[in-house]
Amino acid sequence: MAPSLYINPRQLQLQSTIKPILLRHIQFSQLLCISSTMNPFKTLPTLSFLFLTLLGLAHAATFDIRNNCPYTVWAAASPGGGKRLDQGQTWQISAASGTTQARIWARTKCNFDASGKGSCETGDCGGVLECKGYGKAPNTLAEYSIDQYEHQDFIDISNIDGFNVPMEFSSNSPGCTRVIKCTADIVGQCPNELKVPGGCNGPCPVFNTEEHCCNSGNCGPTNFSRFFKERCPDAYSYPKDDPTSLFTCATGTNYKVIFCP
Repeated sequence: MAPSLYINPRQLQLQSTIKPILLRHIQFSQLLCISSTMNPFKTLPTLSFLFLTLLGLAHAATFDIRNNCPYTVWAAASPGGGKRLDQGQTWQISAASGTTQARIWARTKCNFDASGKGSCETGDCGGVLECKGYGKAPNTLAEYSIDQYEHQDFIDISNIDGFNVPMEFSSNSPGCTRVIKCTADIVGQCPNELKVPGGCNGPCPVFNTEEHCCNSGNCGPTNFSRFFKERCPDAYSYPKDDPTSLFTCATGTNYKVIFCP
């Protein structure tokens, strides 16, 4: 069997966006390490660690995740874990300054035992309640990176991995009015080639080809990506969909994610 071509395309996209910031962080950390070896005061590394920790907390963002669906979902976040949300329930998580390639999504029709092991029809993350990584397609994604270029947060909704639950991703602070929504009946209208129980898969996970996955970074929209874009124009429909799908708020903004807004 040929090796899989599927590499999460949004992960590559975010890596290219944040690379300069990460390099600056690495250089600063190296400088601290050099300074601590030359300084006779053994407390300097501890003080440096505390300073960086407090700096991260100062720009941390909170995310209020609410289930408005008329059914139970199991909210998932990476980083963050997971939690069962019945209709009307809310779960709050936080993300430190510098957090990148993070995502929030809903899982449906899950069954977990007392130890937190089980499975979900859509969005499953390795068969555990407390997610340690990303979920399995299809799942509607709220993606974000905190305190990046010029102290901006980057936020988006993505259908590249498909769609399972309608979603709103928006600011919860007065300084930013950005609201992103994807609420169309994508599951009901899903092309036969992409249909799966409980969701509508993205073409990349299904076909696993360069045309749809864009691992080289050189691709355009396809008929399948247009299906998603026509119904959710603010959401990512293919990996190079940045101009109409990637949004910013000033660092310090708090957010809310609503399932079935």
